[in-house]
Amino acid sequence: MSAGIVASAVVFWLAAWTLNVWLARLHPDNRAVARLINLFIPALFGVTLIILWEGVTRGFDIPGVLLPAPSVIWARIVASVDILWADFYQTFIKAVLAGYAIGCGSGFIAAIIVDRVPFLRKGLLPIGNLVAALPVVGIAPIMVMWFGFDWPSKAAVVVVMTFFPMLVNTVAGLSAAGAMERDLMHTYAANGWQTLIKLRLPAAMPFIFNALKINSTLALIGAIVAEFFGTPIVGMGFRISTEVGRMNIDMVWAEIFVAALAGSLSYGLLALLERTVTFWHPSYRR
Repeated sequence: MSAGIVASAVVFWLAAWTLNVWLARLHPDNRAVARLINLFIPALFGVTLIILWEGVTRGFDIPGVLLPAPSVIWARIVASVDILWADFYQTFIKAVLAGYAIGCGSGFIAAIIVDRVPFLRKGLLPIGNLVAALPVVGIAPIMVMWFGFDWPSKAAVVVVMTFFPMLVNTVAGLSAAGAMERDLMHTYAANGWQTLIKLRLPAAMPFIFNALKINSTLALIGAIVAEFFGTPIVGMGFRISTEVGRMNIDMVWAEIFVAALAGSLSYGLLALLERTVTFWHPSYRR
């Protein structure tokens, strides 16, 4: 019976792989059909991986403490909605959103100042690259000592992790406008702020959204890791570290699922906003 489960999962995987290869080669003229195919291919790929995961874990009778089956993880999610929501609210709603807004906002403002003051470009950006390379496991204990065990210390870690990517990308984006466009603004007698608002900031939007999307994942990772070093008895990082010690690996995977879902939705919303704001960019024009 175990061999049959594994064989069925492998056969389904091969059939889905063949279907995905065939769909990827299609180039329909109808844009609605093309968009539907582009959505169906990753969805089928994800479902296939889950079914293969289920078949392997049940077919080879892998212990749950090593790798629980997706059905076991889903049962834990359904049975622990209240706990998962409390952890999500503590980590994401409080720490991640606050730190993300402060870090990205302050990084953007600092980039505008750096762009206007040349010596800061040579003095602050190298320091920014250095701080951006610092490991979060080294920053988190310091922030917990400074700001306490509640969510402000986790938000502080998120601020440190998101500030410099936004700073570096925005400064690079402000230099993206070409010399011809800047000369045209000068011909129109535009001052520095008018050139910044009407030319350089729009040209920098792809760089800014790139930083926002990168920071959307860094912020969640930073907050979860920071909770390993001290937190109230709630939070995604706290739950992961606690349940690992209790060998409740299905609960750990449930928290991972919630974190992955939140990060993916955040990234997707930012990508949609980017498409709306930068509709003029060549990558979106047809």
